[in-house]
Amino acid sequence: MAPLFDERRLDDPAAGGGLVRGRASAAARLRTGRSLAAESGVRHMADDGRPRSLVVVGTGTAAHAGDMAAAVLGSGCPVPVVTVRDYRLPGWVAGHDLVVAVASTSGQAAERTARVAADAVRRGCRFLAIGPVGGPLAPLAEQARAPHIGLPEPADPADLPWGPAAALLTAASAVGLGDLADDGHEAAAARLEAVAAACRPDAETWENPAKSLAVDLAGTLPVIWGATPVAAAAARYFASQAMAVARYPAVCGRPPDALFDQLAATDGPFGGAGPRSIFDDPDEDGGTRLRLVLLRDPAEPPEAAADLADAAAAARARGVDVSEPAAPDGHAWERLAGLIALTDYATVYLAVAYGAIR
Repeated sequence: MAPLFDERRLDDPAAGGGLVRGRASAAARLRTGRSLAAESGVRHMADDGRPRSLVVVGTGTAAHAGDMAAAVLGSGCPVPVVTVRDYRLPGWVAGHDLVVAVASTSGQAAERTARVAADAVRRGCRFLAIGPVGGPLAPLAEQARAPHIGLPEPADPADLPWGPAAALLTAASAVGLGDLADDGHEAAAARLEAVAAACRPDAETWENPAKSLAVDLAGTLPVIWGATPVAAAAARYFASQAMAVARYPAVCGRPPDALFDQLAATDGPFGGAGPRSIFDDPDEDGGTRLRLVLLRDPAEPPEAAADLADAAAAARARGVDVSEPAAPDGHAWERLAGLIALTDYATVYLAVAYGAIR
């Protein structure tokens, strides 16, 4: 029998255990990643000038750090920022490109990342390694005479992107790809602390935005959209963590493309109207339905905001419920921190209520 969602589990002040404690340490991890990067000598990478591109190599949480850096650098970044999750580097990557190999602090898939990073070193690419102290990326950095930003192993089981992402953004600024100053990092860290306070386990569900979002998602198939680089990175992370942490399926997309396929699904068997099969009574048996989750960003251009409003109206007209968590105003790094932190806590509480974790 499939596990049932039990909202009463959310009343436990210790709900989520180490995973919640790990998320409460997000701000400290961000600050640590920033400090370690600044102390690692990345500023000397500017001696070789601005790279042709920034190529981030990683998988899982480490790859999300690349997505986050790309979103924060935004469309104003003077060079392309590409995250490679593949088994091989693209053929065009060469000596004029800066390859940053990122391994998560849990060591997740670090060996696979190291194999791809070794190819970058063989090609003579500019190179930087970010990962656990003593991990498999350190020898490659030594071989390439490149910096290695050694991140400490966390004291809890939560594998989070804040340290690697902050280190990556610090390195990007050092080579002229952005102007994110200390106050930008501090604003993001402060936002993480504010979300941690609002989403703490002992906060009642009605006043805890993460618990409320988890309750809204229960029994649905979330379709998660973001219409800006910041919101799209958060949507991808949310869907990934829902599956990895809560074992809960989710779909992510980005308008305007998602308007043509994912929105059409609201008219289908998982939409708000009609049974899924001839044996399914929607009134008595319920059944899984879509839920549209729109991650809103104050930086949305007018046409994107209009598309999201139209999509929400169309979904509701078809009986599909809509959630619209919103980012705070501020720098892109702060807005991204607010969205990811909120949805990260929601993922943990979803896992708690379904009994996937204690």
